[in-house]
Amino acid sequence: MKIIRSIISAVALLILSPVTQAQTKTTPEQIKFTRQGVKRLVFDREQAVSLATLKPETIIGLAVMHPNQPEPGQTAAVVSTDQNMLIVQSHDETQTAIWLGGFNPFATYIIDLAFATGENFVGFEFTDANRAERMLVYATFKDTLITDVRLKVIRNKEIVADRSIAVNNKEPGLIGHGIILQMLGSGLVMYSQNKGLPKVIAQADYNKQADLRGKQYLNGFHTNLYLGTKNGEIKISRADIALTAGMRLADIRPVTYEDGEPMIDQGRLWYTMSIRGRGLPHALQGVFSMNPSVFDIKFEGIVVFDRNDGILRNEVASHLFFDRKNKMWRGVTTGFSAYANPEKEKKQLLIIESKRDPRFGFSIMNARPFQMVGDMEDPHMLYDARAKKWRMISCTNQNGYKAILSESDEWDRGYKQIAGPVTHNSTGTSLQRVDGQLYAFSGSNENKLFIYTYPELKETGILKMDLPPWNDTSGSRVWPNIVHLPEGYPFKYIALTMDRFNYPGMQGQNWTYGALYLYHGY
Repeated sequence: MKIIRSIISAVALLILSPVTQAQTKTTPEQIKFTRQGVKRLVFDREQAVSLATLKPETIIGLAVMHPNQPEPGQTAAVVSTDQNMLIVQSHDETQTAIWLGGFNPFATYIIDLAFATGENFVGFEFTDANRAERMLVYATFKDTLITDVRLKVIRNKEIVADRSIAVNNKEPGLIGHGIILQMLGSGLVMYSQNKGLPKVIAQADYNKQADLRGKQYLNGFHTNLYLGTKNGEIKISRADIALTAGMRLADIRPVTYEDGEPMIDQGRLWYTMSIRGRGLPHALQGVFSMNPSVFDIKFEGIVVFDRNDGILRNEVASHLFFDRKNKMWRGVTTGFSAYANPEKEKKQLLIIESKRDPRFGFSIMNARPFQMVGDMEDPHMLYDARAKKWRMISCTNQNGYKAILSESDEWDRGYKQIAGPVTHNSTGTSLQRVDGQLYAFSGSNENKLFIYTYPELKETGILKMDLPPWNDTSGSRVWPNIVHLPEGYPFKYIALTMDRFNYPGMQGQNWTYGALYLYHGY
């Protein structure tokens, strides 16, 4: 009888075990996410990727390393180095340019201003070697009080634009110890920094006068410190051209493999995030990494996109994946740069591809349309081996952004909608696995992060999250970004997201967002 009972028990265990295993599988709505940390990167010098630097204490041969180029027809200032400072002096009114480095229309340009007396201006000149085509951006000040910020564009040595771009100037402010110029492809923002957050002092769109996204500018332009003195002195302790993480981040998505598995490489998760600038065409596609066991977000570089028409575009909200079978970096991005020239270009999703690993430094990926034209955003694609289809989730504006799922036999064309739109407003749409099962996630305008079945997009619940990244005064259309970590980590799930508090001082469009929030799930 004992033998018979043992056999019956074993058979029962075999029959019931699949049910038991199925019952123990975790679903996303069962996970409780607890906030671990929050941080905001604001022109973090430690995170910067250097392109060029002027450090007075290391200069030997100033006239060759950083030659002084006076404004044509103007008196030259006396330029020297002393006590770890670059010193510009003149009793007369002078305008001069001191070579700093090359040019990148997506870089951040920084001057550390140590001292100034008299009437002065400080800024940057972007120019060809003959100084026939130039763009000047500079702040004027008297006895350290800002009086204006000017933008001047010169073509064929003729002035085509010369205007004030100052903002927030009802009361004169002190010129900061840090002058920060964030170039954003088709626009710019200038900041002055003393203590605390950098203050917005100027902003402009300039691509109608000079579209500096053209490849010829990246290849042939120089950057000069553009300095003016009148009966005064300027001392500069340092100047830099760098790729930076800017002042806010958004649109966070894990870099994956072609099947949607998040990439853990060199012990780090990899993310694409939008480095925000001001309005819709003023963001950059950044790449970041993080050790999943801690909160050590590291800025790795930026990616811009080449549609083979001579212009490098700053598209964002991208999904980047490595196709292991074809050994190619591929993905999809959102054509927000179309808003720089809306009369000529349409917003659309774009296929992106590169043989070179685009995660580091300054990268250019090839991009092309694939008939996904319109007000679509936040795409995420993967290859579903069971369905033998490429699947892509995105959100499209149908009385508000709503998630849809499309599929194709080919990764880069022929997508047809198969599910959705969902009922709820949706942004940050993504496809992620929890316990091996794919789910769709999205933010919303309802103070909720929604979970949907895959591939049907049927609503199953919301994410449980303590201290979510919003309150009654801010938006909640954030990106969930659930990652199920492999064995060996101290927790099974993490979520990295952002808030939607806009940077103070911006005029007009302001979709800057975003501190970073890390959650652990159990």
